[in-house]
Order: sequence, then structure tokens, then C-alpha cells
Amino acid sequence: MPLAAVLWSGGISFAGVIAFIFGDLIVLPIIAVYGKYYGSAYTTRIVALMFVTMVLAALIVNGLFSAAGLIPHTRPTRTDIFSPIAIDYRLFTNIAGGAIFLTLFALTMRRGATDPACGMKVDRHEAVRIEHEGRTEYFCSERCAASFSSQPHCPASLAVDGGR
Repeated sequence: MPLAAVLWSGGISFAGVIAFIFGDLIVLPIIAVYGKYYGSAYTTRIVALMFVTMVLAALIVNGLFSAAGLIPHTRPTRTDIFSPIAIDYRLFTNIAGGAIFLTLFALTMRRGATDPACGMKVDRHEAVRIEHEGRTEYFCSERCAASFSSQPHCPASLAVDGGR
């Protein structure tokens, strides 16, 4: 958001700023995952569709905000954007939000386990379980559990993909 504010103060249109914010949906790690699971041709189509959707959504949001008169006429200055931290309500809401995030993150880490077949994070309470060498192993699906059962000492990439 701070970079979006800098763009807005620098003269970029409202639709351009909204498209920039939506652009966070296309990031290289996610594209790499798409490529791994869907192949390059399908990944190219997904990324193109996401790009076109983001541009159209930005234009629609811009049109709706323009029609409602909600686009600000004054742009923030550099001082407004990069002002020093002040003790006001925003500081306390940021601290509360950070505390809530850390609490939820800690709870998730305590409940989570890693699927030894595919490496996916799973909830221990909802995962498929198998006892193996005195330990409970947690899996995302029956497929990963069956793959692990057939090759329990095989590296994760070979256990699920069959060595591809």
C-alpha cells in the first residue's frame, strides 16, 4: 500500500493504482507453482486471464468510484506518505493487528504438520493419518498416504510423482 500511495502522489491514475494493487496476485513463486502442476501452456493461459481480469477490474472500480465521486481530487505529498510514526489510534490498531496475526500464526504452526509425500502443510486434526515406525505421519490426501506407504523412504518428489 505505501508504494501504491507513492504512485498516486506521483500522478498515476486511480485505475493504474488499483491495477497495481491487484497486480500482487501475479507473483513469480505462484507462477512457478502453476508451471510445476499445470505445465507451461496452461500456466500462460492462467496468467494472461488473471492479467486481463485485473485490468478490467481496475477499470470497473475506477468507473464506479468516478461515478460516485469518490476519487480524491488532492494527492498526498511525500511528507504525508513518509511522515514519522506518531502515537495515535493507527499505532494502536497496528499493534493489535500484529498481535492478532502472531497469535493466529502460532496457533496454525502448532496445529500444522508437513505431508512427507508432497511437502504440503496440513492441519493435524483434518489430515489423513498413518502410523509409521512408531510415529504418526499426516497427509493431505489418500493419494499421498498410499504413495508414502508404498515407498516410505523415498524422497518426497519421487514418492508422489513416481520419479518423473
